[in-house]
Amino acid sequence: MSEVTLYSTGACPYCAAAELLLKQRGITNINKIRVDQSRTDFETMLERTGRKTVPQIFFGDQHIGGFDDLVKLDQGGRLKAKDAP
Repeated sequence: MSEVTLYSTGACPYCAAAELLLKQRGITNINKIRVDQSRTDFETMLERTGRKTVPQIFFGDQHIGGFDDLVKLDQGGRLKAKDAP
């Protein structure tokens, strides 16, 4: 599986929940990018997603979306290290 990129902030409970869910499903190769610490990273996230909210989650270059989208993948049985998009 390709690396997961998780755009987040330090005070975002949904970001923490997304990271926990990923790890519970065996996905540990997570590149966390704190957009509250870097304006450049925030602008990159905005450019890649068109969204200003966190978390924003990518599997490789594929944009998954936010926490709700991640939960939908999980509920559909598609959030496992070997099966993730």
